[in-house]
Amino acid sequence: MQAYMKSAMPFYGVAAPAARHIFRAAFDAHRLEDLGTWQQTVTALWDEAGRREERYAAVALARHPRYGAYRNGDLLPLYAHLVRTGAWWDLVDDVAAHLVGPALLTDHAARAPVVRDWATDPDRWLRRTAVICQLGAKERTDLDILEEAIDANLDDPDFFLRKAIGWALRQHARSDPDWVRAFVASRGDRMSALSRREALKHLATV
Repeated sequence: MQAYMKSAMPFYGVAAPAARHIFRAAFDAHRLEDLGTWQQTVTALWDEAGRREERYAAVALARHPRYGAYRNGDLLPLYAHLVRTGAWWDLVDDVAAHLVGPALLTDHAARAPVVRDWATDPDRWLRRTAVICQLGAKERTDLDILEEAIDANLDDPDFFLRKAIGWALRQHARSDPDWVRAFVASRGDRMSALSRREALKHLATV
């Protein structure tokens, strides 16, 4: 697992289905009674992790339905910490799609400026987060944010950013294929072949 993920942090070697079962059992046995305790526990699991599955547990706890009400607070600084220190796609993508994206939907006015700032942050993983955080938004996608995040990173040669651009566009094409076709066409050669190929994967060629 460590070799596959190219991870400096070792693994226990627990397969994902078994890990999810362990997480659920632990969360059921140790209920967290307030926002502060929940947030501190997520942070401790993450920061004190010696094995990668412990960071997966931290994200699973952050996402747990029981604590949905706690996620109404201003948690973007916590999510930014997870992204910056996670700094690899398996952790970042989970945080982006399942924590940042829903946060943007629940309090758009407050959180949109932060996500826009991330689109131009020096940290490439925060920029990737800005690009892909709306994967589950469907017709509620903020197209201005999506466009700004992509355009801010269109010229970056980084593989993970180019892949993210294509992924975000391919996902939005499920809701608005015409917008995606027009967007890809309008960017011409500025868009990398990888991003273009991913964006149009399930659409007719522009």
